[in-house]
Amino acid sequence: QVHLVESGGGSVQAGGSLRLSCTASGYARRPYCMGWFRQAPGKEREAVARMSIGRGTTDYADSVKDRFIISQDTDKHTLYLEMNSLQPADTAVYSCAADGRVWRLRTCAGSDYNDWGQGTQVTVSS
Repeated sequence: QVHLVESGGGSVQAGGSLRLSCTASGYARRPYCMGWFRQAPGKEREAVARMSIGRGTTDYADSVKDRFIISQDTDKHTLYLEMNSLQPADTAVYSCAADGRVWRLRTCAGSDYNDWGQGTQVTVSS
Protein backbone atom coordinates (compact mmCIF):
# COMPACT_ATOMS: atom_id res chain seq x y z
CA GLN A 1 0.00 0.00 0.00
CA VAL A 2 1.27 3.43 -0.97
CA HIS A 3 1.92 6.00 1.71
CA LEU A 4 2.99 9.62 1.51
CA VAL A 5 3.91 11.19 4.83
CA GLU A 6 4.59 14.91 5.14
CA SER A 7 6.48 16.65 7.89
CA GLY A 8 8.03 20.03 8.57
CA GLY A 9 5.02 22.29 8.79
CA GLY A 10 4.62 24.83 11.56
CA SER A 11 4.22 28.47 12.41
CA VAL A 12 6.65 31.18 11.37
CA GLN A 13 6.69 34.93 11.08
CA ALA A 14 6.63 36.67 7.74
CA GLY A 15 10.02 36.51 6.09
CA GLY A 16 10.87 33.20 7.70
CA SER A 17 11.60 29.82 6.17
CA LEU A 18 10.39 26.26 6.48
CA ARG A 19 11.28 23.01 4.78
CA LEU A 20 8.64 20.41 4.16
CA SER A 21 9.46 16.76 3.61
CA CYS A 22 7.40 14.01 2.02
CA THR A 23 8.52 10.43 2.32
CA ALA A 24 7.04 7.91 -0.07
CA SER A 25 6.68 4.20 0.63
CA GLY A 26 4.95 1.22 -0.89
CA TYR A 27 5.77 2.04 -4.51
CA ALA A 28 6.97 -0.83 -6.68
CA ARG A 29 8.77 1.79 -8.78
CA ARG A 30 9.19 5.53 -8.46
CA PRO A 31 6.17 7.63 -9.39
CA TYR A 32 6.57 9.68 -12.54
CA CYS A 33 5.44 12.91 -10.97
CA MET A 34 5.38 14.33 -7.47
CA GLY A 35 4.31 17.69 -6.24
CA TRP A 36 3.29 19.99 -3.45
CA PHE A 37 -0.17 21.45 -3.31
CA ARG A 38 -1.82 23.74 -0.82
CA GLN A 39 -5.28 24.70 0.25
CA ALA A 40 -6.13 27.73 2.33
CA PRO A 41 -9.46 28.06 4.17
CA GLY A 42 -12.23 28.95 1.76
CA LYS A 43 -10.01 28.56 -1.29
CA GLU A 44 -9.50 25.87 -3.88
CA ARG A 45 -6.47 23.65 -3.80
CA GLU A 46 -3.62 24.96 -5.91
CA ALA A 47 -0.44 23.45 -7.19
CA VAL A 48 2.63 24.99 -5.59
CA ALA A 49 5.46 23.05 -7.20
CA ARG A 50 5.72 19.88 -9.24
CA MET A 51 8.57 17.69 -10.35
CA SER A 52 9.05 15.08 -13.00
CA ILE A 53 10.89 12.50 -10.93
CA GLY A 54 12.77 10.87 -13.77
CA ARG A 55 13.72 14.03 -15.68
CA GLY A 56 14.07 16.26 -12.64
CA THR A 57 12.22 19.09 -14.34
CA THR A 58 10.14 21.38 -12.17
CA ASP A 59 7.40 23.95 -12.38
CA TYR A 60 6.16 26.46 -9.84
CA ALA A 61 3.14 28.59 -9.21
CA ASP A 62 3.87 32.21 -10.09
CA SER A 63 3.19 33.21 -6.50
CA VAL A 64 6.08 31.12 -5.15
CA LYS A 65 8.66 31.39 -7.92
CA ASP A 66 12.04 32.55 -6.63
CA ARG A 67 10.95 31.80 -3.06
CA PHE A 68 10.22 28.06 -2.99
CA ILE A 69 12.41 25.20 -4.19
CA ILE A 70 11.24 21.65 -4.81
CA SER A 71 13.84 18.91 -4.70
CA GLN A 72 14.16 15.19 -4.20
CA ASP A 73 16.44 12.69 -2.52
CA THR A 74 15.97 9.52 -4.51
CA ASP A 75 17.91 7.38 -2.05
CA LYS A 76 15.59 8.44 0.76
CA HIS A 77 12.45 8.37 -1.42
CA THR A 78 11.79 11.86 -0.15
CA LEU A 79 10.49 15.03 -1.76
CA TYR A 80 11.27 18.41 -0.24
CA LEU A 81 9.85 21.90 -0.45
CA GLU A 82 12.15 24.65 0.75
CA MET A 83 10.03 27.71 1.47
CA ASN A 84 11.74 31.07 1.93
CA SER A 85 10.50 34.62 2.42
CA LEU A 86 7.21 33.25 3.64
CA GLN A 87 4.23 35.56 3.60
CA PRO A 88 0.85 35.39 5.36
CA ALA A 89 -0.69 34.52 1.97
CA ASP A 90 1.30 31.27 2.09
CA THR A 91 -0.73 30.06 5.07
CA ALA A 92 -2.42 26.81 4.08
CA VAL A 93 -2.44 23.06 4.48
CA TYR A 94 0.34 21.73 2.29
CA SER A 95 -0.03 18.27 0.82
CA CYS A 96 2.35 16.06 -1.05
CA ALA A 97 1.05 14.10 -4.02
CA ALA A 98 2.43 11.50 -6.38
CA ASP A 99 1.32 9.83 -9.56
CA GLY A 100 2.71 6.72 -11.20
CA ARG A 101 0.20 6.35 -13.99
CA VAL A 102 1.85 5.80 -17.35
CA TRP A 103 0.33 8.88 -18.98
CA ARG A 104 2.16 10.97 -16.40
CA LEU A 105 5.31 10.28 -18.37
CA ARG A 106 4.12 13.03 -20.72
CA THR A 107 3.17 15.67 -18.19
CA CYS A 108 3.11 16.50 -14.50
CA ALA A 109 0.66 19.34 -15.03
CA GLY A 110 -2.69 19.54 -13.28
CA SER A 111 -3.80 18.57 -9.80
CA ASP A 112 -5.47 15.21 -10.37
CA TYR A 113 -2.71 13.19 -8.79
CA ASN A 114 -3.30 9.61 -7.78
CA ASP A 115 -1.85 9.49 -4.28
CA TRP A 116 -1.99 12.07 -1.51
CA GLY A 117 -0.50 12.59 1.89
CA GLN A 118 -2.47 13.75 4.89
CA GLY A 119 -1.19 17.33 4.71
CA THR A 120 0.74 19.55 7.06
CA GLN A 121 -0.26 23.00 8.29
CA VAL A 122 1.88 26.02 7.50
CA THR A 123 0.93 29.25 9.25
CA VAL A 124 2.69 32.53 8.53
CA SER A 125 1.99 35.47 10.80
CA SER A 126 2.60 39.11 9.95
